[in-house]
Amino acid sequence: MNRSADRPATIEDVAKLAGVSIATVSRAIRTPRKVAESTRKKVTAAIARTGYTANAMAQNLRMQRSRMVMVLTQSIADPNFPGILIGLEKAANELGYGVLIGNTEGTVSFEENHMRFLSSGMVDGLILLTGHLPVVGHPKNPISTLPPIIAATCPVSHKDVSYVGVDDVGSSKMATEYLISLGHRKIAYVSSGSSNPISDLRQEGYVKGLAEAAEPITEWRIEGDGSSEGGRAAIERLFIKDTLPTAFFCYNDDTAIGVISALQIRGYRVPEDFSVIGFDDIPFSNNITPALTTVRQPRKQIGEIAMGYLLDGLSGEATIPNQTLLHGDLVVRESCGPKLT
Repeated sequence: MNRSADRPATIEDVAKLAGVSIATVSRAIRTPRKVAESTRKKVTAAIARTGYTANAMAQNLRMQRSRMVMVLTQSIADPNFPGILIGLEKAANELGYGVLIGNTEGTVSFEENHMRFLSSGMVDGLILLTGHLPVVGHPKNPISTLPPIIAATCPVSHKDVSYVGVDDVGSSKMATEYLISLGHRKIAYVSSGSSNPISDLRQEGYVKGLAEAAEPITEWRIEGDGSSEGGRAAIERLFIKDTLPTAFFCYNDDTAIGVISALQIRGYRVPEDFSVIGFDDIPFSNNITPALTTVRQPRKQIGEIAMGYLLDGLSGEATIPNQTLLHGDLVVRESCGPKLT
């Protein structure tokens, strides 16, 4: 290709070398998912040969876009967060977006600080992992003051906020049915407290699993708080009672780990004396003794889909489903066994 060595490559040079239009080159750079793979490869090769570098700042100013997305989470220490973030960043990077992380620690003041990015126009969209709309100055209709939003892992109670997460009800029903298949008829659900919508959804699945059993099985809820310490405390309260379950379905893996620890401290064996199943499949769940049977969340996939929906919404060319629920997988390890007669 004839081009003066001292002249910077232009988008016209790339288009000519790739044999496509300038508009196609622009589309391949800005929204590569909307360009055929063969065409995208031609454009990428032409960019490499010419040394063309798009002036992203100038493009963003013309489009009034920052090409940044904020991810708001209650805690980056949540063991589910890294897997979700991997998916979010992968989908964002593929379309030339960056990701900012807002860690609120569940406090209003931290959340308000992060909201300044939105009011200053420094981010184009928002991924919520908090389960609620962010704090803003005008609570009457706050969503009208915010950029496009997608909720992930925990739904938001607003008709205009789409949600991507695991099928908590269906997955919990599956876990409960597994315990029933092992012969257990006294199965307790260890919750995460009374104000956690995900815990309520998982209890709903647990109840459905009991209801579809061949014989009547009574519901049995024990209050936890979502932590391993909460799981241990729940077991201590349980042993004050005369009747004990033979199996525990726990709100999450942390709770299940606490339940197993408390049972072992009392001299019981898992799964010989009690079966325990968790939810999430956090990295540590396979490193305890016994290894924890659990439901695996498709964390990376949740992140990818949520970010994809958000960026599709920013383009204005896609209709986003109100709710997308992904199947959880039962991971059978060592903490569940047949009920011994």
